[in-house]
Amino acid sequence: MMKQVFSFVFLLTFISPAMAQEDYPGERPKLVVGIVVDQMRYEYLTRYWDRYGEGGFKRLVKQGFNFKNHHFNYIPTATGPGHTSVYTGSTPSEHGIIGNEWFDVFTDTEVYCVADPAVASVGTESDAGKMSPHRLRRSTMTDELRIFNNFKGITVAVALKDRGAVLPAGYTGTAYWFHGKDEGRWVSSTYYMNELPRWVEKFNKSKTASSYRQKWKLLYDKDTYVNSNPDDTPYEQKFKGEKAPVFPHDLPGLWEENGGFDMIKSTPFGNNITTDFALAALEGEGLGEDDVTDFLAISYSSTDYVGHRYGVKAMETEDTYLRLDRDLERLLKSLDEKVGKGEYLVFLTADHGASYNPRYLEDHKMSGGFYKTSEMINGLNDFAQRRFGNAGILRYSGYGQVYLNHSVLDSMELDKEKVRRILADHLLTYDQVEKVFTVDMLRSGDLKTGIAELVQNGYNAKLSGDIFVVFSPGLLSTGYVKGGTSHGTAYVYDTHVPFLLYGKGIRQGYTSDKTVIPDIAPTISSLLGIPFPNGVKGAVRSEAYKINE
Repeated sequence: MMKQVFSFVFLLTFISPAMAQEDYPGERPKLVVGIVVDQMRYEYLTRYWDRYGEGGFKRLVKQGFNFKNHHFNYIPTATGPGHTSVYTGSTPSEHGIIGNEWFDVFTDTEVYCVADPAVASVGTESDAGKMSPHRLRRSTMTDELRIFNNFKGITVAVALKDRGAVLPAGYTGTAYWFHGKDEGRWVSSTYYMNELPRWVEKFNKSKTASSYRQKWKLLYDKDTYVNSNPDDTPYEQKFKGEKAPVFPHDLPGLWEENGGFDMIKSTPFGNNITTDFALAALEGEGLGEDDVTDFLAISYSSTDYVGHRYGVKAMETEDTYLRLDRDLERLLKSLDEKVGKGEYLVFLTADHGASYNPRYLEDHKMSGGFYKTSEMINGLNDFAQRRFGNAGILRYSGYGQVYLNHSVLDSMELDKEKVRRILADHLLTYDQVEKVFTVDMLRSGDLKTGIAELVQNGYNAKLSGDIFVVFSPGLLSTGYVKGGTSHGTAYVYDTHVPFLLYGKGIRQGYTSDKTVIPDIAPTISSLLGIPFPNGVKGAVRSEAYKINE
């Protein structure tokens, strides 16, 4: 009798309704839509909040879950690593995309994160399509979803930038990106297909891209852009042929000297055509039409091109986000109609933030400035020659890293750790340098807080250099003396970005607890009930999940 009672209690304890409910993934969405807004600081949600409509950003925030304190936990904060970290749930230390470009120790050359000479272009005769995910070292949530569904589901990734599509698509999805110049076409590579699908060819033959060859005028009256600087400031760059960086921007009149269709990328129209193509993919691929979960990855790249040219506080930047808000509303309405309200899941985040232009900071009595990387590299070479009698100990310097020539060090019988320490101490004498980390420090595994942790998460044992350089806050390279902005640092202006969840399985609410980019992939994967990507470092943020009734 006692045994029967124990067995009954055991069943009540270990097969409780609560546990059974936790183990059951629930009804999956028909479609997951992943949105990455390139160069979106979190504050763009709040700064322009009163100007957004109810159907875009506000719909996602008011009806979804907002992670208000969401950050990148590594450097460099750039497009390639950003997209990869979102979709792998890991950091460059794991997934191997350590920058947009980097020095490749195996070939002794600089490489681009998705360039692949082993594949051919599809949809263009140019080399614009010679891209693949072959440098990716970990699986993505899009890969794990397709494998889980025995490849019955569809993954499509679209972006103006090749890396903004290739990396989210992972190994198993399909990626399309926009080739400008004199073509204005969406293209792909033989990694994915031998010819473009009929729906893509139809889109390319349409007049859609050409329709955006128009003047960029402000969406609203100029006097209403009170959250931005005046229209003409020294913190912005001009298009070639313009007398000043002011509205309206005459695309037809400036077309040829600004790269033809490439000019569209540096205007809100690039986001418009991205939405157009994403909706064409939704229809052409039949995404979300059955019970097998599909995935549509969208990267809005024009926000980055506009930001680089005009900076954080420009009217052009504000106008771009107001127009993007309309694109999001258009996208969500189409999802309501084609997939069904409550039948899809959306997340929105960014691949990095952006800095204020240093001249803007200096004009407002804040710390900022410009640096010449070439001067620092030349100085380091001179120091190596004086100190060690051979500048050849330096193999490569760039992208914030220094690579040593280990064969030369061996031939000179020099202690490598000591050489790294001496070079690091020298680099700290430069005004623009804030911190320096050697590979010996990074391999120790003891760097768990602050900037040191971000550097360690960006260090890849097979790919990275011997020394990491962290520049002081508020600095940009001399390429931005004429205006605009950039990113890549460990400072909050580059790390703090949105993370919004909306749709099936998501409750309304928010948290101010700190979360990090690698949390996104396991959170989505757990909600779908699929395996995590194989390099996951993030945590499941279940506070956003809707409680099953």
